[in-house]
Amino acid sequence: MAKGPVLIDLEDDTPAADVASAPPVPDITPPQGQAMQAAVRFAAGKPSALSRWFWGLALAVISAVVSVAAWDFAISLLDRAPLLGWVVVGLITALLLVALIIALRELAAISRLSRVDGLRHAADTALGEDNLSQARAVTNRLIAFYQGREETRWGRDRLVDRMGEQFDAVTLFTLAEDELLAPLDTAASREVEAAARQVATVTALVPLAMADVVTALASSLRMIRRIAEIYGGRAGFLGSWRLTRAVFVHLVATGAVAVGDDLLEPILGGSVLSKLSRRFGEGLVNGALTARVGVAAMEVCRPLPFSARHKPSTRGVIKRALSGVFSKS
Repeated sequence: MAKGPVLIDLEDDTPAADVASAPPVPDITPPQGQAMQAAVRFAAGKPSALSRWFWGLALAVISAVVSVAAWDFAISLLDRAPLLGWVVVGLITALLLVALIIALRELAAISRLSRVDGLRHAADTALGEDNLSQARAVTNRLIAFYQGREETRWGRDRLVDRMGEQFDAVTLFTLAEDELLAPLDTAASREVEAAARQVATVTALVPLAMADVVTALASSLRMIRRIAEIYGGRAGFLGSWRLTRAVFVHLVATGAVAVGDDLLEPILGGSVLSKLSRRFGEGLVNGALTARVGVAAMEVCRPLPFSARHKPSTRGVIKRALSGVFSKS
């Protein structure tokens, strides 16, 4: 053991770490709701050109094979049993007629969704340029769009009477929201709340594997379709897929695919996820994610962009949807 004075060097020649050059802190996603977040990101991904060519060619080949096989079957049956052959030919003709009707309905549905997109983009342009004439043209198109909806008749009449009193695009669109779109916004919010409650309840009470994922996806698809119908953008199968993808792209673009205790705690009580069981915590998160999908669907399906006063709050939707299922502690 050394005796005598000990010299301690307090000077450290090691250069200080540069905070600006430090790597970013990784974003740790809570385990609840990861399956639905992954599904949202997967659905929002744009397929590659090679994938589109593959599925297009595969569909064309399968259609050609089925058509040739059906034609050969009908012709051979006409040779062997003419009466039965004509019956089969009639059935095939009826099938083709029904398929044609379905195709026409799909085209009409896609056209209606395109009209909604056109209205929203035109409204964005009018607001950006503060162009009153463009705003009045968009409002007239909006009135014509809802001409066949009896529940909007009173709002349409009031909007027509008061249009001339507005002197800028913002107040004119605010009037259209108050008189025409407010009841539709309320109905759409109720659909979102109902879907969020259903997903939260099933996730919390049904202990089956993958039941929460299936319920969340099915409820979200049905909710998006219903919101589109409320705002007038009725969609068929192809239109529903296009609409769902647009909603998921909107979610990814706005970063609204994650939810945590910081969002649910002020609504349902302190440290919710730590006090409840694992299944109840997952129910809360999946219900909140469904509510966020619903709010995004309202923004995508609405023919006018939300103003600051009418824009739905995800926090408020979650509170109304889940407060009846999970009470504060």
